[in-house]
Amino acid sequence: MKQALVAYALEAGFSKVGVCRPSAVPQIADRLAAFVDAGRHGQMGWMAERMGWRSDPTALWPEAKSVIMLAERYTPEHDPLAILDHPEKAAISVYAQGRDYHDVVKKRLKKVGRWLIEQAPGAEIKVFVDTAPVMEKPLAQAAGLGWQGKHTNLLSRDLGNWFFLGAIFTTVELEPDVAEEEHCGSCRACLDICPTDAFPAPFQLDARRCISYLTIEHKGPVDPDLRAALGNRIYGCDDCLAVCPWNKFAQEGRDAKLAAREDLLAPDLIALAQLDDAGFRQFFSGSPIKRIGRDRFVRNVTYALGNSGRPEAAPVLQELVSDPDEAVSDGARWALEQLED
Repeated sequence: MKQALVAYALEAGFSKVGVCRPSAVPQIADRLAAFVDAGRHGQMGWMAERMGWRSDPTALWPEAKSVIMLAERYTPEHDPLAILDHPEKAAISVYAQGRDYHDVVKKRLKKVGRWLIEQAPGAEIKVFVDTAPVMEKPLAQAAGLGWQGKHTNLLSRDLGNWFFLGAIFTTVELEPDVAEEEHCGSCRACLDICPTDAFPAPFQLDARRCISYLTIEHKGPVDPDLRAALGNRIYGCDDCLAVCPWNKFAQEGRDAKLAAREDLLAPDLIALAQLDDAGFRQFFSGSPIKRIGRDRFVRNVTYALGNSGRPEAAPVLQELVSDPDEAVSDGARWALEQLED
């Protein structure tokens, strides 16, 4: 059953498959508690609210006997850091340049899950793609897919770190794989490149300083002391992922749905700043970017314009000063001040 499952999942489009027991990650509880107690989760209150389920996969679904962890690579064809040399353009995280991975990966997970039920009548499954209190990275390490690097993201010796994770919890008892060990050695590339010093120590992240958190999860104005470090990054940040030496072994992503849209590789900041709510929803239809809404998105764009050195952005920013959203208007005023200096 296990061998056939892996073969089917790879045929269905996944890049790597592993299995672990729901109880295979006892260290989650202490690590999560320390993270939340230090306030490093920022405004992500849901991390504290569901700590019971998140810190103990057996509590999420007590009947589950196996967790099938699956990886789907989205390795970029281009250098993700090259856009940072063009401050007049917007830098969007690689994972968000294509279709919403939640939809793409979940559809594939359900396909594998249906196959498993056909092979084991009476079996039950639950599938998760970053939408439930599931600690995917520790479970993936327990299932042998990779290890959590010093940047806290999952790394694989054959996939690098450009891949999504999906989970299938099932009542079918499958042979578990051997957990992966850490292979970062003395490398500090991911820690040293972080523009905002978001890593208090190796293997630790303070989300409150992480650009991905600030541009996606954080509501309201961003700390003025961090805005210049955002550069032209308006949705996510790939710096720590892009410099990882293990990426040299990674192959490019296979699913065309996850490939980058041409118009999201280097969009013009001034054009993005002019999007109203309807225009934002239309432009980002089918994109994960859509979920943060127009206001938070344009707030990010104002910071990037302030860092762009483009005086021609002033008219658009002047209009945004009177924007109904306080974070947008505050960002526009800040950006104008930067362009005037």
